[in-house]
Amino acid sequence: MISESFRWACLVPELLVSNLDASLSFWCELIGFTVAYERSAERFAYLHLDGAQVMLEEQGTGERHWITGELTSPLGRGVNFQIKVPDLDRPLWHLKQAGWPLFMEVEEKWYSAGNVETGVRQFLVQDPDGYLLRLSMPLGQRLSA
Repeated sequence: MISESFRWACLVPELLVSNLDASLSFWCELIGFTVAYERSAERFAYLHLDGAQVMLEEQGTGERHWITGELTSPLGRGVNFQIKVPDLDRPLWHLKQAGWPLFMEVEEKWYSAGNVETGVRQFLVQDPDGYLLRLSMPLGQRLSA
């Protein structure tokens, strides 16, 4: 049962995955997401982490897949999903313990946003199907130079 305090995000990507169990292991055990609810018979799970939400559905198990083209690995080419996390070290530790490779090592980056810069500490990692996740921890803002 979903908590009354649960807030539905306005934009939630639904990712087709090749193996829901492998994806749940990655997203939940390594990254830190929690299953809000699932439909086991449909091989579907709705996940959340501090306001970030994503749906996972195993390919070939449902009757309502909206596939617009051939699905070849890695999936999700051309997009990365930025996920704001309060602590970057926890998922990094879990990924390292699992021997999971990072797509891009941890960096501190400041992005221009008008007359200020917004700072993040971030890294990129691919899930079992190749979807690219950019985990990002806010560092604050500063005036642009």
